[in-house]
Amino acid sequence: MIKERQKERVYLYDSTLRDGAQARGVDFTVADKQAIARELDKIGIDYIEGGWPGANPNDDAFFAQPPTLRSAKLSAFGMTRRSGRSADNDPALNALLESGAKSICLVGKSWDKQIKSTLNISLSENLKMIEDSIKHIARNKREALYDAEHFFDGYKANPEFAIDCLKAAFDAGARWIVLCDTNGGSLPFEIEEIVTEVSKHISGKNLGVHCHNDTDNAVANSLCAVRAGVRQVQGTINGIGERCGNANLISIIPNLMLKMGFSTGVSEEKLTSLTHLSHLLDDRLNRASNQHAPYVGSAAFAHKGGLHVSAMAKDSTSYEHIKPELVGNERTILVSDKAGKSNILNRLAQFGIKVKADDERVSELVHEVKQREKQGYAYEGAEASFELLARRFLGTVPEYFSVESFRVIDERKQTSKGKIINVCEATIKLVIDEQETINAAEGNGPVNALDAALRKSLIAHFPSLKDLVLTDYKVRILTPQDGTKAITRVMIESRDSKGNIWNTIGISANVIDASFNALHDSVTYKLMKASGKK
Repeated sequence: MIKERQKERVYLYDSTLRDGAQARGVDFTVADKQAIARELDKIGIDYIEGGWPGANPNDDAFFAQPPTLRSAKLSAFGMTRRSGRSADNDPALNALLESGAKSICLVGKSWDKQIKSTLNISLSENLKMIEDSIKHIARNKREALYDAEHFFDGYKANPEFAIDCLKAAFDAGARWIVLCDTNGGSLPFEIEEIVTEVSKHISGKNLGVHCHNDTDNAVANSLCAVRAGVRQVQGTINGIGERCGNANLISIIPNLMLKMGFSTGVSEEKLTSLTHLSHLLDDRLNRASNQHAPYVGSAAFAHKGGLHVSAMAKDSTSYEHIKPELVGNERTILVSDKAGKSNILNRLAQFGIKVKADDERVSELVHEVKQREKQGYAYEGAEASFELLARRFLGTVPEYFSVESFRVIDERKQTSKGKIINVCEATIKLVIDEQETINAAEGNGPVNALDAALRKSLIAHFPSLKDLVLTDYKVRILTPQDGTKAITRVMIESRDSKGNIWNTIGISANVIDASFNALHDSVTYKLMKASGKK
């Protein structure tokens, strides 16, 4: 059966930036959304749902400055027209068109109970709302998708009407009809049975599925839907989403490709970036990755002593269902100090760094990375800092400048009229070309003042730093049990006028020191790239 399906295509629709953003504790900045979208595009996702234009300022800002995508379609999400209003005169629909998105996904009711109780309209009016809205999108030459909200609950209650909702959208010109398990209460056998029936009315090549994880079956439900004929799967990275989350694309993608024999927009080569993508999202969210996550967790291919380790030495298939490198992960023998060497070599090759596998410096670098990770460094989301670390070990990074010292004064005072004034000043002493230089600068905070002082000292010597812009700044407390003495991790995203983007990291018990370490790496990385270092 796998051989028969090998050439069959399943399209991937990512809703991390919209549905995933509804998860408790998730709050994407515009920079986060742009960075994640670029990574999704890079790995081969077909559709990237950027958000709901008109719903909030962040989504509006994202669509106003969308990232350049090489192959993925940017999709905007919204609702069908309101009752009693024409599609042409519906502000929400027009906001979707004005977003510039090539693809527009409209959610509409398909459960008769909700139409009567929530919308308080007739079933015929609901069908007309779907039809008019999809036609409006199609007339404006956008690819239309219809998310049939609560479809599986609706089908169980009134299958004829639920199917009518799908037909209304399809006949109006929708490219994809997406069957949504909105409450996440359906089980795999139900999904497969219902999709099989639906495919008798609408071809599977036009069907998608959108599952939530309230019974911990979202991935299984999605795969069963594919078995029954759907050819688009919606989900999020790491399964983030409202309540218990959405179907996890990080698990769905390798299951489709490696277990079921389907092709996706993700090539075998790009599949090796899956672990990186998963960890990058967690870093963006300032949270620890799930070490036990299938395929991409640090424990997914970890083996600890005894019979397992002995068996693995003879045959890796004894306790591994796939080769970890297929998804960008690595085997870890927890009693071995050699674990991770191959992964380090692979990353060095990606940077264009040629080094022999038996080079002692590589083993030293592996040890250093492990020690730093124990301290709290996370290089998955800070590739620039990792490249600098590697090059320093290999002796290929010039010392553009050295820091003798810096001082930050953060003063808070009250005027005679009771007004609170904050004054931040930083002084930094550098050595550049054997010449000592001292500069001071003010800022709206200690990190900003330190950044300003550093630039003031360097730009005269290194004009290439003029277009360096810090676009994102994140602080994470790594040891909250230590209270105000906790270890702090700072991640900085930087950009230049050519559109290059890089991320750096700093660790310290002192948040200012951690910030400076990340800032120092950002500046050094920019200088290295400006010098043409490969």
